[in-house]
Amino acid sequence: MRMLVLGGIRSGKSRWAEEFIAGSLPAGTPVRYLAPGPCGDDDAAWAQRVAQHRHRRPAHWSTVEAPDVAGELRRYPGAPTLVDDLGTWLTGALDRTNAWNGGSVTTLVDDIVCATSTFNSTLVLVSPEVGLTVVPATASGRRFADELGDLNRRVADVCERVVLVIAGQAMPVKSSGS
Repeated sequence: MRMLVLGGIRSGKSRWAEEFIAGSLPAGTPVRYLAPGPCGDDDAAWAQRVAQHRHRRPAHWSTVEAPDVAGELRRYPGAPTLVDDLGTWLTGALDRTNAWNGGSVTTLVDDIVCATSTFNSTLVLVSPEVGLTVVPATASGRRFADELGDLNRRVADVCERVVLVIAGQAMPVKSSGS
């Protein structure tokens, strides 16, 4: 089962996703926690957020900090995996491809959608929902919102379930077969 968990900043989407995957598997089942973003070594506030996430994960989960989400999904297609989050992954992809200045992330997005669609174990992907806010005032903000909106739609298409988390509460958006 593949699930996309959407929500706004500080909505509780990560915590909800962690609790969901832990509760959907037999007790003690190892989970790969794939963190595609930076560790926050040069940003104290970001480092604190990363530390909070690490602290609440069960000890039997493994953490993989790697920007290549598609490659990691292909490397271990049978391991229950939580990806947190696609917005952070996209920011890095935009940086790596110089997409802020006209480059393209299309190939990388195609790759992550394909890897998601062929993953054959429990997979929970967390992503910010950008459709509930104002249109960004900057070109880079609009580029990010447009690219993330497209990424979220495409990932949702290949997931059996999609939920929207608001104030820590999940609302079903898509159930298997819909």
